[in-house]
Amino acid sequence: MSFLSKTAVAAVSSNSAQGGYLNPSKISSGSSVRFALLSDQPLEFYECWGQAPDGSNKPFRFDYEPTNEDINAELGDYVAREKVSGGVDIKFAIAVPVYNYETSTVQVLSVTQKGIIRELDAISQSDDYSDLMAWDFVLSKKGSGLDTEYKLLPGPRKKGTQAEIDEAWSDAKAAGFDISRLINGGNPFKAS
Repeated sequence: MSFLSKTAVAAVSSNSAQGGYLNPSKISSGSSVRFALLSDQPLEFYECWGQAPDGSNKPFRFDYEPTNEDINAELGDYVAREKVSGGVDIKFAIAVPVYNYETSTVQVLSVTQKGIIRELDAISQSDDYSDLMAWDFVLSKKGSGLDTEYKLLPGPRKKGTQAEIDEAWSDAKAAGFDISRLINGGNPFKAS
């Protein structure tokens, strides 16, 4: 039995994701996070970030590959983040609901890193892992900046956790979870 509750462990953990999101870039170097996929159909989109006049940042998502004109029309008063080489920094991304073992909650795994997306796709095409939702995944991170390396490994489902996963996912869906709200900047966990 652990000294701390799961909530306390999540609150003091260096790997804790921000709110309802599991973002690979927020994982501490040298550590990892274990999760279970809750859908085998990710939301696919293009994402860029804009900065408001007050300095706040906001993601803008498109369910198609936008032109610069599309991006400028959507951003309004926001200024799009640019690539080092110039032009709008727009990235292909996927998002999928997951059960994060560290926080014992349903979260949205949002991935723009091409290597992670390719690894997940390669695993999905293996006969051994044909049912992606029957496996756990461990995503680890090493390094920082341009020297960051991610590794995604599938593994057997953690024993005795399926009922906990099913309950958390059922509760999230009953509360109105809808990942497609991300496209319009909405909260996937509840209707606005």
